[in-house]
Amino acid sequence: MSDPQARPNRLPWPPFIYLAAIAASLFAHILFPLPWIGAPLSDILFAVGWLAVAATIALEYTAMRTLVRARTTIMPNRPSEHLVTSGPFSFTRNPIYLGNTLLMIGIALISGIAWFLPLALIAAFATQKLAIEREERHLHARFGKRYNDYARRVRRWI
Repeated sequence: MSDPQARPNRLPWPPFIYLAAIAASLFAHILFPLPWIGAPLSDILFAVGWLAVAATIALEYTAMRTLVRARTTIMPNRPSEHLVTSGPFSFTRNPIYLGNTLLMIGIALISGIAWFLPLALIAAFATQKLAIEREERHLHARFGKRYNDYARRVRRWI
């Protein structure tokens, strides 16, 4: 295994994971469509889905802007130059991954494609195992006690 202080991963896993989950959701829907909730609840879920997409856009934009302002990388396979604890990082250690998961849930509610729901959870789990846990080791190696204190204050997801 490579030095966790050098960089957390060789590949930027999260984009691959979420794109694969979206593709798998669509493919599964074509082969094995699952039933969806009927009106009027589906109309409410449709609106909630759009709210989830809007929340995703706001969360991810703010998180990326916070990283850029802190002069550290957005790429999950590059070393972090600074420990970012402000903005959305003050209430979740992984706002971009949370946003990716929320986006898949929003798409499910808008489209009525139920496969997005379990695959969003699977993508979140895979992201935690392949990216987040490695990123946490990287941040601990680079920032030590400051990162440990931050991790005790702020949850991994929400």
